[in-house]
Amino acid sequence: MSNTARPLTRPIRLLALMLGGLTLAGCQATRNVTNSLLGGPSVPAGTPGHVSGFLGGVAGEEPVAVAVARDILSAGGNAADAAVAAAFTMTVTLPSRVGLGGGGACILYDARRNDPEALVFLPGARAGIPPNADRPAAVPLMARGLFAVQARMPRSRPFEELIAPAEQLARFGAPMSRALYNDLVAVSAPLFADPQARAVFATPDGRPIAVGDRFQNPALGGTLTALRVAGVGDLHQGALARRIEEATGQIGVGTISVGEMRAALPEVVRPVFVNARGGDRIAFLPPPADGGLAAAAAFQALQANQRLEEAQARSLAVAAAWRQRGGDPQALLADAGLPGGLPGNLPASAGLMVFDREGNAVSCAFTMNNLFGTGRIAPGMGFLMAAAPNIGRVQPPLLSAAVGWNPNLRAFRMAAAGSGQEGAPMAVAGPMAAQMLRDAGAEAAVQIVPEPGRAQLGMCPRYLPGWPSLCTTLSDPRGTGVAMGATDR
Repeated sequence: MSNTARPLTRPIRLLALMLGGLTLAGCQATRNVTNSLLGGPSVPAGTPGHVSGFLGGVAGEEPVAVAVARDILSAGGNAADAAVAAAFTMTVTLPSRVGLGGGGACILYDARRNDPEALVFLPGARAGIPPNADRPAAVPLMARGLFAVQARMPRSRPFEELIAPAEQLARFGAPMSRALYNDLVAVSAPLFADPQARAVFATPDGRPIAVGDRFQNPALGGTLTALRVAGVGDLHQGALARRIEEATGQIGVGTISVGEMRAALPEVVRPVFVNARGGDRIAFLPPPADGGLAAAAAFQALQANQRLEEAQARSLAVAAAWRQRGGDPQALLADAGLPGGLPGNLPASAGLMVFDREGNAVSCAFTMNNLFGTGRIAPGMGFLMAAAPNIGRVQPPLLSAAVGWNPNLRAFRMAAAGSGQEGAPMAVAGPMAAQMLRDAGAEAAVQIVPEPGRAQLGMCPRYLPGWPSLCTTLSDPRGTGVAMGATDR
């Protein structure tokens, strides 16, 4: 019986394989047609539309940068990719507060690591007042900091791809935003004394370019091209570093040497942690980005049912104490006997918040240590030099950002970034307390932010992963930013 059955086995198997192959081919063809119609996986990675459905959320103080970040999420990038692309874009579209000559600090939450960390890359201090410098410049650290932000989270997109949108905007023109226009109006007289700044930001009759009109910065586009092609390292120890050394020696900001550029490194710092409720925790930016420490102090005050004014006073007292004597941030939070204090005149900053579909989050604050930094553009490079901190009246800002998550659930709940001089810490602490202690919605959370604070928020009350339909993204409606709760249908 077995001898008669054996000859039939091979033809039957071949027939079955042929029918199966036809079925699989038909299914694959159907999937290809369906994906093409729905904009699914047939759209290549790196192109907006590659990812469909819920993407995450972005909120920031400049609309074009937010749109770029949203496109990166749609193209398959994660929260770090999107934040980096948005930040590079802001160096073109909001150079009054964000620039290659400046820096910032970010809180990162990687859902797989389930342990937030901070990247601090402040515009670097100088050893003293440089010779022949009437407006001393800080050592640039923005590009190296952004490279580190992406490197700390498993990357989805190539770094050079994240520079390209900013490069194109600088070369071919970006629309003047309300945010940048307002800053230009505030300081146009001294800023336009610099012929390079006037050439980029002013009309032929010397007025700021109008909102909606386009402006170009070809020199900045060339620098971004060099960064994309040669890499960030070239800015700190290669040809670009030598160009900075030469350029800064020409404009009265103090020559920044290749050695200073080489030594400038971002820091990975343990955040300041505060417990919320139900197992939730919040990671705040740590010193030297001391606005995060101030926000943590304000959150604790609100947690103890103190009034907003008391929480604001407590936040500034803790920040002033750290600036006066340093020390362990957690010990300062526990010190109830700190005297009241004000950090003094504080410079401008800008906030950015991104979370992705996997529950990764990045929340950042950036600065030039003054509106438009020194007000002087590095010749041939197109970017403004940030003001050196702690020289004359220039102080670092209270950079403030935080991420809330539940370590037991391994899930993201909320992220916030604040700006607005002395109001920046409360722009983070107030919404964090409203949502994570009292379950307030985004609109109610932002309403308690006192002037001049401005908040950029993303919140998922039932956590992420989990309930993406309940996630909300909001840019402070009193500001000039925009939020995109990113969903592709």
